[in-house]
Amino acid sequence: MRKVELRMNEEQKYLTIKAVVEGKMKKKTASLKLNLSLRQINRLIIVYKEKGKSGFVHGNRSRKPSNAIDSSISNKIIQLYKDKYQGFNFTHFTEYLNEEENIKISYKPVYTILMKAGYRSPKIRKETRRKLKKQELLEKKLLKNKSEDEINTIVDHEIALEDSHPRQEKPKYFGETIEIDGSIHLWFGDTKACLHLSVDKATNTITGGYFDWQETLNGYYHIYYQILMNYGIPYKFISDNRTVFIYKSLNPDKRTSEKDVLTQFGYACKILGTSIETTSVSQAKGLIERNNGTFQDRLVNELRINNINTIDEANDYLINVFIPKFNSKFALDYTKFESVFEKSPSQERINYILAVLTPRVIDNGNSIKFKNRYYQPYLDGNIKCFKPKTKCLVIEAFDGSLLVTIDEKVYELKELKRNKNYSEDFDKKLNISKEKKKYIPPMTHPWKLESFNKQIKKAHTEHVYA
Repeated sequence: MRKVELRMNEEQKYLTIKAVVEGKMKKKTASLKLNLSLRQINRLIIVYKEKGKSGFVHGNRSRKPSNAIDSSISNKIIQLYKDKYQGFNFTHFTEYLNEEENIKISYKPVYTILMKAGYRSPKIRKETRRKLKKQELLEKKLLKNKSEDEINTIVDHEIALEDSHPRQEKPKYFGETIEIDGSIHLWFGDTKACLHLSVDKATNTITGGYFDWQETLNGYYHIYYQILMNYGIPYKFISDNRTVFIYKSLNPDKRTSEKDVLTQFGYACKILGTSIETTSVSQAKGLIERNNGTFQDRLVNELRINNINTIDEANDYLINVFIPKFNSKFALDYTKFESVFEKSPSQERINYILAVLTPRVIDNGNSIKFKNRYYQPYLDGNIKCFKPKTKCLVIEAFDGSLLVTIDEKVYELKELKRNKNYSEDFDKKLNISKEKKKYIPPMTHPWKLESFNKQIKKAHTEHVYA
């Protein structure tokens, strides 16, 4: 016969009722001792007489609750987190269990399962962090001889310091303030890349994102392009004081237009009417900083489980999958806010506004050297010749096409290759289709070399710091 094991409260009931039955204790005394009514005492006496000690085992002992999660599912959740989703915070992991693994489950049981298995969420909640902080301080014997109230005060102070972020009022309008920043991190593969990101401060809407290998003008032009195409012209950008926006050299003559992003990006913003404000105070752009942290927590893991290892695949996933999903979960509905975005110019004009402008001079061979290649100016399919040392401004459009302004006129640039592609004497005659005439935009004020040089000087002497 199997020995009956009773828990402490069950054992107390059994011994008390046994004493009543044996005449060693009165029913009223048993009622007071067990905090039960006389009717309940009488019922327990009947149970004792019919079943003995086994009758005092609770009826739900060893019974599995109807809403309990099957052990196979619990084991599968633990295995998935260990092998595939490790590094995900528990909320993010729960979303993927429901959406990708077809395991319909809420956050709380996932939290319980993983905590019991010894895992801790990278985005651990404040109350849990408080308990762990208290345990840590106790282990360090920093709370020795302290009362419970004193211990709680010390722990709360420690947590408050970790979480200290001065609150700020958010802008009223959608498009009033866009925070932009670059975050260099091991986002995918084995090489660090820079995520260029922009977020509307009023609604927390991610308005643009782009990966490049470094924090570059190309990256910021791409997020500006996304903003212009999807929303319009924003009122103001806020960024930090990194060299991407404030390029300083000990020798001003060594500044190059490719690196002088303040001039290039600021010049494009000036043309479109968007102001730029930079700051060295991280709290002034706390929203983009927090979003960078969230992206590092979520996007890295999503790129990994989708086996994305190239920058082109990462940009495609970022723009077409992650940002729309992120905005649907975390951003406010911007359509419910009054917008101050101005109407965007045509895509053709945007292409030439988001351009890299580079001063050059024409050499003795009527050529311009640009990015280690030689080019010559053309107009209506005919080469145009200029005196050596004539100053000009090369315009590299957003789509990569090249133009040049000389003497306040715009020309097409064609590459001068080292060797011809075709020999009239030795190659068979080819049916070469006539080259389509390239669109040459009209000359505009920002493309004048004199205006550009003034902008360079102004950008490094009159820049506004916050």
